[in-house]
Amino acid sequence: MSISKVGVVGAGQMGNGIAHVFALAGYDVLLNDISQDALDKAIITVTRNLDRQLSREKITQDERDAALARIATTLKLEELGQTDLVIEAATEREDVKNAIFERLLPHLKPETILTSNTSSISITRLASRTDRPERFMGFHFMNPVPVMKLVELIRGIATDEETYQTLLGVVESLGKTAASAEDFPAFIVNRILMPMINEAVYTLYEGVGSVKSIDESMKLGANHPMGPLELADFIGLDTCLAIMNVLHDGLADTKYRPCPLLTKYVEAGWLGRKTQRGFYDYRGETPVPTR
Repeated sequence: MSISKVGVVGAGQMGNGIAHVFALAGYDVLLNDISQDALDKAIITVTRNLDRQLSREKITQDERDAALARIATTLKLEELGQTDLVIEAATEREDVKNAIFERLLPHLKPETILTSNTSSISITRLASRTDRPERFMGFHFMNPVPVMKLVELIRGIATDEETYQTLLGVVESLGKTAASAEDFPAFIVNRILMPMINEAVYTLYEGVGSVKSIDESMKLGANHPMGPLELADFIGLDTCLAIMNVLHDGLADTKYRPCPLLTKYVEAGWLGRKTQRGFYDYRGETPVPTR
């Protein structure tokens, strides 16, 4: 299968990062969102990140300009129908993803590969709601996409070998490394990472340590670049909770039960950096722990 034009559904943190790396690798990208404001912000973010790469001499001026020229935006989902590869990067809710696929399917070319950037939801189940389960895969990029080298490739039960090999080649063309994961809840990275974050929240909830002491302990004692609560804020507490719920529901093991404090923060709308408050308050010049 030949891939030259890529459609990306969702212009948020993951979507604009995916658009960035594909455009820089020479693909034409059509970025879709339901909000013009989100699309405008996405282009600003991509431009800023490309400029950062330019200032660090990771790319040239010509590469920067060409990448920006390859990204087009649209509010009309159906316009993604003529792309060769569609990457859904909407919110981590199965009903939202299924609704997107349902609207998109009538407009797709028969040979178009359909993928989801889901970090936890069953690929087999998502694929079963489409007309092309053999050409459907999980295509999970890590955040921030321009920086992180790993991409998880997840085959559903019906995914064919040609689709897998095509996406393996796409990952290589982006200068990234693919890890093949079986279609189990949260795959590899989040199956390991999210319970650690959840346990850090339990450690805070039970009063074992403060936000600052927990994060400093893991940074200085385990050489982690970010503390687990700082990382949770970066990912988004709503996303962390959604993944823990998928793990808990899918594996039926109490060790994956989301911490009540994580649920409380999400109910309060304190979702981390994107809402300016989470385990840290980001409204001032420097982040301040909220507990």
